[in-house]
Amino acid sequence: MAFNYYIIYKPYEVLTRFTPEGNKACLADFFKVPSDVYPVGRLDYDSEGLLLLTNDKSLNHRILSPKYQHEREYWVQVDGAVTEEAVSKLEKGVQINVDGKMYQTRRCQASLFEGEPELPPRNPPIRFRKSIPAPWIRMVLHEGKNRQVRKMTAAVGFPTLRLVRYRMEGLTVAGMQPGDMISLSRTEVYQKLKLG
Repeated sequence: MAFNYYIIYKPYEVLTRFTPEGNKACLADFFKVPSDVYPVGRLDYDSEGLLLLTNDKSLNHRILSPKYQHEREYWVQVDGAVTEEAVSKLEKGVQINVDGKMYQTRRCQASLFEGEPELPPRNPPIRFRKSIPAPWIRMVLHEGKNRQVRKMTAAVGFPTLRLVRYRMEGLTVAGMQPGDMISLSRTEVYQKLKLG
């Protein structure tokens, strides 16, 4: 069986699946791939950025299993002037609600961007308010609970305005636009994900 591997830049407000639901856009509206190809993991409807599509089922297990702890890098625009204290709390781990139970997030890397990161504009853009800053934080996690990044920034007092998954290990959306798709070989994907 021939395996297919694609990385895509999932646009904002698109479901991470190929079947529509109600009047929401889905992956099939943007990407044409063989019928046995599906997304690995999920990216929320209101998040954007890197998503891997494949029909390689073993890859799905190896990426999603907590045992392998893949690095996932998110670029997060938040509401309000973020303090160093808030960034430090994110790094140490915070309490978030996961399926009705409190969960302590693992240590992660978090740092403030000096300015605006190089990303394509979002359509529609975030609501902009002159009097309130909307800085960006770079977060690198080794876990992926449901809506984890949003819950983490809210836990330290700075709600997420825009969330982009920029990288998974060595796979990135650098230079890509929403709706772009790149086909990769098995060797490239496994090397970049450090799967050997």
